Amino acid sequence: MATGLRQTVAISTWNLRSMRGRLRPSAVAVAGFFGVVLVFVAVLSIQKGFSAVFDNSGSDDVAIVSMNNGTLDGNALHTIGQVPGVAQGPNGPILMGTFLTSAQIPTRSSGLLGTVNFRGVGPQMPAVWNKFHIIQGRMFKPGLDEIIVGKSTERLFPGLSVGDVLKWNHHDWKVVGIFTMNGGIHESEILTDANQLQAAYNATNSYANSYVRLTSADAFAAFKKAVEHNPQLSVTAVQEGANFRDSGQDLKTVITLIGGIITLLMATGAIFGAINIMYSNIASRMGDIATLRALGFARFPILSAVILEGVVLGLAGGGLAALIAYLIFNGYQASTLGNGALMAFSFQVTPGLIMTSLILAIVMGFIGGLFPAIRAARLTVATALRET
Repeated sequence: MATGLRQTVAISTWNLRSMRGRLRPSAVAVAGFFGVVLVFVAVLSIQKGFSAVFDNSGSDDVAIVSMNNGTLDGNALHTIGQVPGVAQGPNGPILMGTFLTSAQIPTRSSGLLGTVNFRGVGPQMPAVWNKFHIIQGRMFKPGLDEIIVGKSTERLFPGLSVGDVLKWNHHDWKVVGIFTMNGGIHESEILTDANQLQAAYNATNSYANSYVRLTSADAFAAFKKAVEHNPQLSVTAVQEGANFRDSGQDLKTVITLIGGIITLLMATGAIFGAINIMYSNIASRMGDIATLRALGFARFPILSAVILEGVVLGLAGGGLAALIAYLIFNGYQASTLGNGALMAFSFQVTPGLIMTSLILAIVMGFIGGLFPAIRAARLTVATALRET
C-alpha cells in the first residue's frame, strides 16, 4: 500500500509539472469548468437573495387576519383585539389595520413606470413590526400627507429622498423619513397614516387586513382557532413569517429548477470536453505511460494520477469562477415583481454556495478524468509502445 501511495504521488507530481507542456488544452478544460460554475453561482445567488427577502419579511409571533369576503372595519379590529393570545401594550392590544394601494412611479434604472406598494398603517405599527427602524428623518405625523419610504424603495425610485414630495392621487405626499425592516419585503414599500390614505381614496374605516402581535409564536394555533370560529367575524388568520416564506417558495423553486437545468446542460458539455482533452493528453503520452509500466508502476497509481489531473483542472476553473462570482455578484442589487409590486433584493454568494460550487467543480473534474484514467491504467506496455 505504501508503495502504491508513493507511486501515485510520484506520477501525480510529474503529471502536474508536465501540464505546462499541455497548457492550451488544459486551459480549454479549465474554461469549460469555469463557465459552468460561474453560471451555477450566479443563478443560485439570485435564488438565495430572493429567498432572504421573504425569510426576513415576517415573524412567527405576528398573525395576519383578513376577511374572507370584503374588508375589515374598526369593529372587526376591536373584536380581533379581544381574542386570547393577543399581546398587550400600554395602549391596549398590539395590532393595526392596514390599507393597501399602489402607486406607479418611473424607476431610477430605466425611467419606465414601476409599481410600489403604498400602505397605510396604524399608530401601533412600530410595536407590531418590532424590526422597524427609522434610519433617516423622522416618523410621519398622523393626519398629515406625510410618508416614510423603505430603504429599497428610495433606491429603486427617484424623488423619494427625505424632503421630496410625491404627487399621487391628487395629493402631495411629503417624504419625512427612510426606514429599514430587517431587509424584508416591506422595505420596498411606502408607509403613511392609514386614516390619511383611506381619506385620499374615499375608503374611510376600510382595512385590507390586520397585523396582530401575539404573546408568542406558540399562541398562534389557539388564536387562529378562536378568531376563525368567532361568529362576529368571517376571517382567515395566517402566521406572518410562514405566509411570506410560502409566498416566496414558488419563485424560489422556479429559479432553482431553471438554474439546475442550465447547470446540468453546461456541466455535461464541460465534462465531455474535458474527457476529449484528457484522452488527447493520454494519447500524446503513450511513451511515458509505457515507460512507467516498464519500470514497474502499477495500474492504480496511473489511474489515480490521471483522475487527480482532472480534479485539479476542475478546481482551477471552479475556484476562479467562485472568486469572480463573489467579487461581481455578492451584494449586487436588483429587483423583481413580488407581492404585487417591485421588490428589491441583493444577490448573495454565501460560503455554503461557494463550497457547493467547489464540490461541483471537483465532481466534474473527477468524471472528466475517470474514463481517460481507466484507459491509461488498462494499457499494457506493448500496447502503449505500439501506439506511441
